[in-house]
Order: sequence, then structure tokens, then C-alpha cells
Amino acid sequence: MKIVYFYQYFGTPKGGWSTRVYEMTKRWVAAGHEVTVVTSPYDKSDLPVGKGLISKYNFEGIQVIAINLLQSNKHHVLKRLFTFCAFSLISIFYSLKLKCDVVIASSGPITIGLPGLTARYLRGKNLVFEVRDLWPEGAIQLGFMKSNWMKSIAYGFEKICYRASSLIVACSDGMRDSIKTRYPETNVLVIPNASDVELFQQPIELTLPEWAQEKCVFVYTGSLGLMDDCQQIIMAALELKRRGNNQVKIVMIGEGAEKKYLQEFCVKNALDNVHFLGLIPKTQVIGWLQKAYGAFVVFKNLEVLQTSSPNKMFDAFAAGVPIIQSTQGWIKQTLQKHNAGITVLPDEPAIFADAIEYLVNNPLVRNQMAANSLSLAQNYFNRNKLANDFLNAMVLLNNKHR
Repeated sequence: MKIVYFYQYFGTPKGGWSTRVYEMTKRWVAAGHEVTVVTSPYDKSDLPVGKGLISKYNFEGIQVIAINLLQSNKHHVLKRLFTFCAFSLISIFYSLKLKCDVVIASSGPITIGLPGLTARYLRGKNLVFEVRDLWPEGAIQLGFMKSNWMKSIAYGFEKICYRASSLIVACSDGMRDSIKTRYPETNVLVIPNASDVELFQQPIELTLPEWAQEKCVFVYTGSLGLMDDCQQIIMAALELKRRGNNQVKIVMIGEGAEKKYLQEFCVKNALDNVHFLGLIPKTQVIGWLQKAYGAFVVFKNLEVLQTSSPNKMFDAFAAGVPIIQSTQGWIKQTLQKHNAGITVLPDEPAIFADAIEYLVNNPLVRNQMAANSLSLAQNYFNRNKLANDFLNAMVLLNNKHR
């Protein structure tokens, strides 16, 4: 089977970004299928900005076509919108040219639907629409899309994408429920982001800096952007400082538009219990998680973000680390059901700090949560299983189409 995957943020473990598509597609290639990913450089991945408009790569048999339009969350909203649209328009060429049996369009942004719809309607190909985030709902609730005419166009385009798809792959139960409530006739399969157990359980040599030695280290790995609302973590650190707790060190790994503000806040309030490492390769992230007492997952308190399927959580599961998180949807339910972490209320620093100190002061409870976290990675969110589930669904589609 020939698969063409339109996805704007491709990266490998050598970078500091999600490896969902890399990990999935390399398994499909190993199973004997041909995969071409049409993507673009992202400032958090390891894919370089090549010379000219188009660059071509091969990663473990995955054919990668990179349209050299750099993506960055630091760019102005209008520049990002232009890049999204330009990428999708250029991608239409490949949706018409590349030989394929199945086309995957991975959203957000929702504009990725353009090459998918082209392949669907002009070539009669099976379209799989992958929903990693609910667009345009996320952009609307975050305030990026305010005018009614833009909302109407975006919702209309979303409707077209869903109804044109032979299969919709949602990254969480919450996303599936949102789609099925509005479009009950659609065929939706949940393939969440996954845990790479073999990768995160390999021994990593990492010497902790002096300030982290003999401390209880808690780690945040991911974007430091508006939707992430990492101020929740910083305010919890401030509360720990006020309590005189010098046992906990919080490590922030990642980049984003809010990083400078967060750093300035820490300097202003003399928060020596928070350390920013910036963007580091995934191999180093693994080392930090292996030494972590706990990991954080936070998002801005918006309804649409309760459906998120954050890679940082699945990485923590793979490393066998308990989670402290503030969303109130499916993640909360999962942690409660499997006793793999603690859910706190958003924007409540004292409660967040209480959860941190609870894990520190109750090592037996913490160790049991860590074991349960690893069990989730091995049994529920195992990459091999989820990649196979995704592939089997496409094989079934392709066989029906013949």
C-alpha cells in the first residue's frame, strides 16, 4: 500500500518535537508499505531549512518531501496563517502527482485539508483526516480567530473535511466525542499519541547539574506558549518558595512565545527553584525524565483544551513518571482510573504546590504511581499497538476501495 501523509511538523528523536508521525510511519515502512510525508521545517524539530523551495530526505525508508517554509510559534499570527496557506497550496501539487492508495491529512492547522480534499475529489483516493487538535475551535477559544465571517468559513471548511473523509483519526476520546456529536454519520477511530517504551526505558547517561543533585526534580517538557499556560507551574514554584521548600527543583524544557515572560517573572521573584533548559534533543529529555520525581501537564483553562492529547504526558508514561496535571477531561479520568498521577484545579497555586509536596513526602505512593504510569505506556498507549491499529484501519479502507 502507498500512503501519502500531509503533516507540517515532521521530526525525529534528534530534535525536540513530537515524533508521532516518524514513529508511526517507520513501522508502516517496516511492515512493507511505502510512505511519503509532505512536511516543512519547524523550529522545534531537527528538519533543517534546505536550499530552494523543496528538499527531499529519507529517514529509515520514509520518503520525506520538505517544503521550505519555516514554521514557528514565535511568528506573528498573520505570518503563521500565511505559512499554513502557502504550505497547503503547494502541497496540492503533490496530492495530484504522488502515487498513492491512501492520503492522510493531519490537522491542525485545518488548512492541511486542502491537499487531502484535492486527492479525494480529483483522484478518488481514500482520505484519512487526522485530528491532533480541534480546529478551528482551538483558534477561536484562544482568541486567534474573532471575526464572524472567518469563523463561518473555518467551520464550513471543517465540515467539508469531515464529510469527505473515509476515516477520521482523533487523538483523544474528547476529540472523538466532539466530532461525533456534531457529525454523527462520520467514521471516527481514536489513535492517541503514544508512548515509546523501548526508547524511554533505555539507559541514558546524564549527569545532573550541581543545583539539581540530591533534589526532587520535577520536569515540564513541551511548548511554552499561550495555550500551555505554564504560569500555573511558575506560580506553584512561587508558593513553594513562600513555604520555604528548598527540596524541589522545577525544570522547564522547551521553547515558546511565553518563555521570555516566564523567565522575567522568575528573575523578578528570585525563583531559584525554577530552571529553563530551552530546547534539547529527545535523548536528553529522556535522561531528565528518568531522573524526575514527577512531570507536569498544564493547559489554559479552556473547554477545547480538555480534549488535548499531549506528547509530554505519553513520554512521562514511557519513562515511568507520575503526572501532575490541571486539565479536567479525559486525562483526569485516565489518571484517576489507573492511579498514575494527580489532577489539580487550574489557577490554584496552593493546590498545585500541595500535589508536588505530596509526591515528595510520600515516596511509596509516588513509586506506585510511577509503576502504574509505566503500565499505562506498556498496555494502553504502546506505540507498536497504536501504529498497527492505525495501519489496519487503512488496509481495511484500501481493500474496500478496490
